[in-house]
Amino acid sequence: MGMQMGGRNNRRRFFKQGAMAAGTAALGTLLARGGMPVFAADDEDRRPLTRGDIAILRFLAAAEEIESDLWLQYTELGGVQDSELPATSGNALYTNALTILDGDMPQYIHDNTDDEFSHVRFLNNYLAAKGAEPVDLSRFANIPGSTATGSSGKPRLTNLTKLTIDTSFWSRYRSITNPDFDRNAQFVQAVPSLSVGQHTAIPRSDDDVAGSSVSDDPATSISTHLQAIAFTAGFHFAFIEQGGTSLYATMAQKVSSLEVLRIVLSIGGSEIMHFQTWQDKAGNALPLTDTDPINRSTVTFADLTKAQGETDPESLKGDTLQANLIMPEPAHFLDPSLGAVAIIRPSSVANSGAVAAVRALTADGLFVGQPDRTFFSFLMQLAEAADAARRQL
Repeated sequence: MGMQMGGRNNRRRFFKQGAMAAGTAALGTLLARGGMPVFAADDEDRRPLTRGDIAILRFLAAAEEIESDLWLQYTELGGVQDSELPATSGNALYTNALTILDGDMPQYIHDNTDDEFSHVRFLNNYLAAKGAEPVDLSRFANIPGSTATGSSGKPRLTNLTKLTIDTSFWSRYRSITNPDFDRNAQFVQAVPSLSVGQHTAIPRSDDDVAGSSVSDDPATSISTHLQAIAFTAGFHFAFIEQGGTSLYATMAQKVSSLEVLRIVLSIGGSEIMHFQTWQDKAGNALPLTDTDPINRSTVTFADLTKAQGETDPESLKGDTLQANLIMPEPAHFLDPSLGAVAIIRPSSVANSGAVAAVRALTADGLFVGQPDRTFFSFLMQLAEAADAARRQL
């Protein structure tokens, strides 16, 4: 007896089974030749991308280009120099200062930079392959960069010399409170002085490395001023990557294509790896106070290895600052009756969507000195389109 075709589900099952039977032989032939299709997606009906999917990918490509620009500056001055990335001579003194946080910092900085460049390249290649317009922000790279030894000296898309860094992510991930759920939650700044005034995370010129020397004990041979710059960079690394961690988690909830979902989840996972690495290293900053003569700002780093640790019951005040608590403490999520759970947070459009990301990067001081006002309107248009995306089933 033949299969009854009276309903949509039966017809769908029939065509799916027929396609599977026919496709098995074709797949076997393909594998035998050692090849794979360009887009081997799990999306069974191969629907074209929605406008929302494209908007999300275009904003993520823009965000990754911004990250690539700032990370390249860190690599030029403090990362391993090799042929994988545009190499310079590096800055031995700044690199030595960074190793106070961890001896592997130059390699980690290089690898994080390489990852961000791969994200931009892949997202734009994917958009082009799908007939969508890639994103290119290079026309906005007109902020003067560092002139210190090791810098390429080229104009930049981002400014790392006038940062105002929100370090409240530190206590947020160590607290039971969640900004998506506990609307009035207060989160303590790990380094309160970084959240006010302007601070440089790279040497602006060789004046910033004066009085330092390279040694096996950089804590004694590197000036307090250059140490403060390196420690500022350490917390900025973590700030940037925790933002990406939340952004990808938020955007994943809005995509329609299973293939795009796979992209967002897979790239987002690497952002999480970056964040945990940098959070661990930033906690090694030594206690010091430094006043910057150019920005006229003072920064004080405390010994976070001796800071307030876990509490019982877990903190509702956001005052846990212990340095080595780099796994997310369980937090409120959806409903407190379900119990606290270890999660990425925030993950709501209001707190970690595309528009929220643009506002956070702007407040961070990354775009101080950008003379082209169309940059801000263009970036916000991309962000608003991404936030407006709705999952279509």
